[in-house]
Amino acid sequence: MRAQFPDFRLGTVLATSFTATLTERRGDAVERIPIPDRLVDWLAVSGLTVQSCNAAQLGLARELRESIHAAATAAAIKDALPAPAVQVINDRSTQGRGAAILTPDGNRRWLLSSAAGVEDALGVIAADAISIIAGERDGRLALCASPTCQAAFFDTSQSRTRRWCDMNTCGNRQKKARFNAATRKKTGGEPLA
Repeated sequence: MRAQFPDFRLGTVLATSFTATLTERRGDAVERIPIPDRLVDWLAVSGLTVQSCNAAQLGLARELRESIHAAATAAAIKDALPAPAVQVINDRSTQGRGAAILTPDGNRRWLLSSAAGVEDALGVIAADAISIIAGERDGRLALCASPTCQAAFFDTSQSRTRRWCDMNTCGNRQKKARFNAATRKKTGGEPLA
């Protein structure tokens, strides 16, 4: 990873993890793939290794990311899916040529063509988005309860009542804010040291 960039927020669901390459959407947005090489890094840690990426491919990736976020947000609040977002997701899905292969140890790995690796990787991400938005997987789409984040995430918890996209970031930040507010109330405005 390139140290000068913010860490990735990786989850267990490819499509919603991809939308987390832009965080704090309702606050001071944090772009986690600001340059093409950073997209290459994210794809590698997500099991979609590509050799290179150019500015146009980064643009396609960001367009897909925002389309997945828009469609997942609409699905989470049970609203109509935005037609332009659906079109972008479908276009990326049909243009990619990634193939799932089974490894000897029984895991799925993605095989991408060398000529159009980024487009293939985006096709895999789009196909994953289609499966969760269409309700084909066990879980539910939800929005992060953090007022500055509100990221769409796929809740696979047993109760399907998860509130945060990531407990280690948004969840802890909100719990700390509630604790500090309660402390200020008890101490008359002075935070405890």
